[in-house]
Amino acid sequence: MGDVSSIGASIRSARKDAGITQEDLAHLAGTSVRTVRAIETGTGNPSLRAVLAVSDVLGLQLTVR
Repeated sequence: MGDVSSIGASIRSARKDAGITQEDLAHLAGTSVRTVRAIETGTGNPSLRAVLAVSDVLGLQLTVR
């Protein structure tokens, strides 16, 4: 679960650095605010597609090891 929390924290930090709200990010990524919240908190079961969409909006790159 550490990786999930780390990804969520990175996404939250990038969003705040960009000065956008969860609502704005959800709109830009084509997903719901609930999904953005789940990604940032590491809860629920958001799809990989949603995580990638949110990451793309923020200019983040996910790396698989």
